[in-house]
Amino acid sequence: MIDRKRVFAIIQPADDHDTASAVFDWFIVILIAINVLLVILDTFSGFSDTVKRIFSMTETISVVIFTVEYLLRLFTADYLYPDLSSAKARFSYVFSFMAIVDLLAILPFYLPYLFPIDLRVLRMVRLLRLLRLLKVNRYTSALSTVGNVIKRKTAQLLSSMFVVLILMIIASLLMYNIENEAQPDVFQNAFSGFWWAVATLTTVGYGDIYPVTILGKALGAVIALLGIGLVAVPTGIISAGFVENISREKENDEIQYCPYCGKKINK
Repeated sequence: MIDRKRVFAIIQPADDHDTASAVFDWFIVILIAINVLLVILDTFSGFSDTVKRIFSMTETISVVIFTVEYLLRLFTADYLYPDLSSAKARFSYVFSFMAIVDLLAILPFYLPYLFPIDLRVLRMVRLLRLLRLLKVNRYTSALSTVGNVIKRKTAQLLSSMFVVLILMIIASLLMYNIENEAQPDVFQNAFSGFWWAVATLTTVGYGDIYPVTILGKALGAVIALLGIGLVAVPTGIISAGFVENISREKENDEIQYCPYCGKKINK
């Protein structure tokens, strides 16, 4: 009889004293790293048939392991959601973010066996294998911290990005109306102006599209200066979020709890 509770403890991120869970975590992380390396090597040519077979075999073994992991997480979902019934717990898990990542990471392998797919489409679908890299988030506190910071600062980030988007739209329309007559082949429509606005506000400056009129250059200078400040706002918000997270962790470390009743001890 399978001990479902023990299986759940092993496949979850390891506790300090759970060796089996720690070994499992490291095994999955290493397997993810190997798979990402395979995706990179897949862009190169010149490998022998033997090496290609090794790559294919490694891919197959990896997918089998990831599939078993997904099924085990589904099998023990009621321990992840103890307040829900068995069916509702599995339903909740299937539609959770990490479960969707797990499914999309293995889906490209099975799709050709289920549906006839054009090779060009298949190459695009196989890029979903890179989602396996997101599975590392389950085993590393660093990536979890990034996600928590972004989640807490979502409202501020959306507000700042909305302001930047408005500025880009205004800049693109103004630049189109100014430059269209002088450069009809370059500034063909508002989308051409939007591409210029993105390159300018982000200070990338590809140089493939730029104003030639005096008024257009003046507008470009103003937009470039505004971009220096506005584009840096989301970065500042995220930085502030990390500082708050570090402060919160320090406070939690300093809090002491009574070993008998579990209540906080006032210092």
